[in-house]
Amino acid sequence: METTIEKTPKSKSSPAALKDVKKETFAVEGMSCAACAASVESMLGAQKGVSRAAVNYAGKSVLVEYDPQQIGFPQMQKAIHDIGYEIIADPEAEREEIEKREREAFQRLKTKAMWAIALAFPVMIIGMFFHHTLPGANWIMLALTIPIMLWSGASFFKNAVKQARHGTANMDTLVALSTGIAFIFSSFNTVYPQFFLQRGLEAHVYFEAAAVIIALILLGKVLEEGAKSRTSGAIKKLMGLQPKTVRVFKNGMETETAIEEVQLGDEIGIRPGEKIPVDGVVAQGSSYVDESMITGEPAAVLKESGAKVFAGTINQKGSLRITAEKVGRETVLGNIIRMVREAQGSKAPIQKLADRISAIFVPAVLGIAILTFVIWIVAGGGFTHGMMAMITVLIIACPCALGLATPTALMVGIGRGAEHGILIKDAEALERAFKINAVVLDKTGTITNGKPDVTDVVWNEQFLKNNPHEKDFLKSVILSAESPSEHPLAEAVVRFFKMENVATIDAEKFESITGQGISATFENEEFFIGNSALLKSQNITISGELLKIAQELSQAAKTVIYAANSRDVFAIIAIADTIKGTSAEAVLNLLKSGVDVHMLTGDNEYTARAVAEQIGIKHFKAGVMPQDKANYIKELQKNGNVVAMAGDGINDSQALAVADVGIAMARGTDIAMDVAAITLIQSDLRHVASAIRLSKATVSTIRQNLFWAFIYNVIGIPLAAGILYPVNGFLLNPMIAGAAMALSSVSVVTNSLRLKTVKV
Repeated sequence: METTIEKTPKSKSSPAALKDVKKETFAVEGMSCAACAASVESMLGAQKGVSRAAVNYAGKSVLVEYDPQQIGFPQMQKAIHDIGYEIIADPEAEREEIEKREREAFQRLKTKAMWAIALAFPVMIIGMFFHHTLPGANWIMLALTIPIMLWSGASFFKNAVKQARHGTANMDTLVALSTGIAFIFSSFNTVYPQFFLQRGLEAHVYFEAAAVIIALILLGKVLEEGAKSRTSGAIKKLMGLQPKTVRVFKNGMETETAIEEVQLGDEIGIRPGEKIPVDGVVAQGSSYVDESMITGEPAAVLKESGAKVFAGTINQKGSLRITAEKVGRETVLGNIIRMVREAQGSKAPIQKLADRISAIFVPAVLGIAILTFVIWIVAGGGFTHGMMAMITVLIIACPCALGLATPTALMVGIGRGAEHGILIKDAEALERAFKINAVVLDKTGTITNGKPDVTDVVWNEQFLKNNPHEKDFLKSVILSAESPSEHPLAEAVVRFFKMENVATIDAEKFESITGQGISATFENEEFFIGNSALLKSQNITISGELLKIAQELSQAAKTVIYAANSRDVFAIIAIADTIKGTSAEAVLNLLKSGVDVHMLTGDNEYTARAVAEQIGIKHFKAGVMPQDKANYIKELQKNGNVVAMAGDGINDSQALAVADVGIAMARGTDIAMDVAAITLIQSDLRHVASAIRLSKATVSTIRQNLFWAFIYNVIGIPLAAGILYPVNGFLLNPMIAGAAMALSSVSVVTNSLRLKTVKV
């Protein structure tokens, strides 16, 4: 249960100036469709004291803002229980049990779908090809359809009854009514065919319609549940960044303590390789700390006494003792977890079109079916004709095409994207991606490669002429001197010279000079490698030409390292987080398509400006923290932009969740990929534009499918009701209605398959 308390102004009519508004996230069990989510949301929203309720159907949770003075959890729980659902007060405490129940429910759903498909297939074959030739065909189809109706499809009927009790209807209602009436009608005609035969009518059966519809919709639910189950991993992984226990020092004693019991002011020991559990300040020791999950920057940061550290960051090789300043939900990591949870639980800007249609369509179809029966009776058409017309209306209005319209297009569109390295998580992203007019890019790991690399090595040719040492020996000096160092820049130098197959030599002496670099002795000569402060402290000269080159490299946002003996600099090495070769082209493609491009980075202004200028970005902001990124995106959204955010780090997860469409680079963190709606496998920014193009094609196909599925009903339902009967005596045969229903589904699937030809 995630809880925050805010002070919010009361209305003018309220006697109090302020009220306490409590925010809590509850787990919800029992939701089977988007309409269920709407029921939970509307019921909670209607309770006295609740100011807002937002259901995250994919995450099976609800975020509630309420006044604890007016309503508590027991009252909310009762209100939700009364409409057939359950909310859980502390989902984290019961997480394992909830996940176990979800796994069991998903396995049951898959089993039911498998058996429904297996049983529906022979029913379909018999109904289409052997109905009049196979002895006892109707009885065989009845026997095969009974387990589909009573076991595989039982949830549709239970949910329909649940909705009916509260005066609502959803897609389950249509499925239950159409398949239920078709089954009952068919069973009646199998057991007592004389009823219609004696009246000169054929006793039709529609077992195949009932069986196939349930099988197909169950298959769709399996696919939907499989996709939804992947959306809950981000919060778990964020919480996994915080260790469960820590070593606390009190009164000279070290004790293993649960993270929940850590208090402000506690002194905590951090060994090499351990995650830092709280926000705090270094009390003892020094080490490099990997803060990339917070800042997004690749280089580890030196932490010495007095330096601030953050929960979730990773201590590298040294040992630290820190004093806790913020714990639990108050840490930077805790705030990221809370913001991601709230962003994921917020309402989608565009609701599922099929659910919007069905909200009107379902009661309309029910009304038309009843009205059809009444009109036939009143007009003297007789009970038999009236019943058959009503059944025909319900059969032809079966929402199979509506139910297939979105998932089939998504399956093909998502598959097409996957072929080109674009993984799309859900329809929600596709509904918005084609409207994107602003893209926000993280710098490190998104625009750049995300790690420091040697970009330039410039040798002092005059030194080489006047010195007995050969260049190969000096390369070995640099490699051997840097190899023992723990500094990330030293690792880049070592990586570079090892790729050149440079040999190492043994140092006679090695010394680390804090904040400046290192010194090492080879063949009785002392060498220095480090920054300009090291040169100054050792009174080492640098030629004017070499100094000019070093300044130019620095202006290009590169870090310059100097290699020297005790008198002169013999080489300068430039290190930078290099820009990906495709980034400039990707930015140009986005700008050409009318999309504004923005860059955000935790790096300094100087580096940010240099990178932005190199790839053609006009809008950028440097020195930003995770919350700043999210706020920047919110500001763009306030100005009417539909914003995509592309990033690769934990520090980007909050912004990825807030953006209309989050795009993660697959070489980044798992958390970024879990939060994002789209993942680019190849970490190639050119695929951002490709994802937008694919989304346009897929959304267009979904809308076409929904249009034709709806138009099919608009035309088919009046024909089924007998609107042409007074004109020319035409009355739609229920068997033809069943075939038309099947044809509508085939047309939707065929239209979706056209996405295979889309050029990404």
